[in-house]
Amino acid sequence: MAHDCSIPVIQDGTYGFDARGIARRFRHAAIFGALNALQPGETMRFCNDHDPLPLLSQIGQFFGERVRIEYVQREPGEIVIDFCVVS
Repeated sequence: MAHDCSIPVIQDGTYGFDARGIARRFRHAAIFGALNALQPGETMRFCNDHDPLPLLSQIGQFFGERVRIEYVQREPGEIVIDFCVVS
């Protein structure tokens, strides 16, 4: 079953972020800005049409262990990842 990224998930400190609606040249800046805005214990639920492996590497390098990356869905054309901010 495909995850419906059009439904915002704003509960229990989880905030939706659908990268498919953002121009490619601005995506990484928008993603990093959103992650910087999160407080410990909050999560950004990220939706994309492809597996963003270079982005995940950049996030790991920049945030280190402060951001935990968890795949929610990893299907071709439908990627959902939770970025969880830890203290």
